[in-house]
Amino acid sequence: MNAPLIMRPSDAADLLDRPVWSTLATFHRRFALGDGQAKRMLSDIGPFAAACDNGRAGLFALERLLHGCADGMVLMQVGELLLPISARVDAAAEGVQMLAEHPIARPLATGILRLGEADVPEMRALARLAKPGPFHARTHRLGAFWGVRHAGRLIAMAGERMRQPGFTEISAVSVHPDHRGQGHGGRLVSWLAADIAAMGDTPYLHVFADNTNAIRLYERLGFRARRAVNIAWLKPGIGPRIAPAS
Repeated sequence: MNAPLIMRPSDAADLLDRPVWSTLATFHRRFALGDGQAKRMLSDIGPFAAACDNGRAGLFALERLLHGCADGMVLMQVGELLLPISARVDAAAEGVQMLAEHPIARPLATGILRLGEADVPEMRALARLAKPGPFHARTHRLGAFWGVRHAGRLIAMAGERMRQPGFTEISAVSVHPDHRGQGHGGRLVSWLAADIAAMGDTPYLHVFADNTNAIRLYERLGFRARRAVNIAWLKPGIGPRIAPAS
């Protein structure tokens, strides 16, 4: 029997409006650099970073993290993104944060396998091909990952990324182009959603707003849009440095 969801969407604002901050300040502290004002993931875990709020001290701390990160970092949150003055925006996009409002039935386990360290090279190769979002050398350490193989080759995967008290994000949903349209992505998302609900958390995920096919799939599975999120890819720029709050 699926466990009931323990939090409603209306309870999520403090945790899910700034999902990067709330995961790095709680369950994923060991994968974070920074302080009480701003944090970013270790570079081999992922590119995400966040300030605790939109205050000047948080922006200054975020800027220090950015200038220590040659590869840049990604911000993602609900509402306006305030950026460090010297940051260079490489790209920006709008996404949708979706929550599973009700328990999602677990699919049959046939063909679904738990992935581990030995699978990482194939997982990264599949992520490069399917482009589900950032997938670094140790991204798989953030949570459980599951996959499907065909003729010995990994053709689909999905896993857990951010986690907050009461919530766990499903991410890295990837299907090889030769095997799309066969239901692998939906089965893996449903499998993970059932696992997450069974441990008492609400499953959620992020999807680009223009990825209408994925949004329709997630809606069919039982996810509903919660909020729009803003996403920005930042690189260190050459502008003036902002001063810390006095």
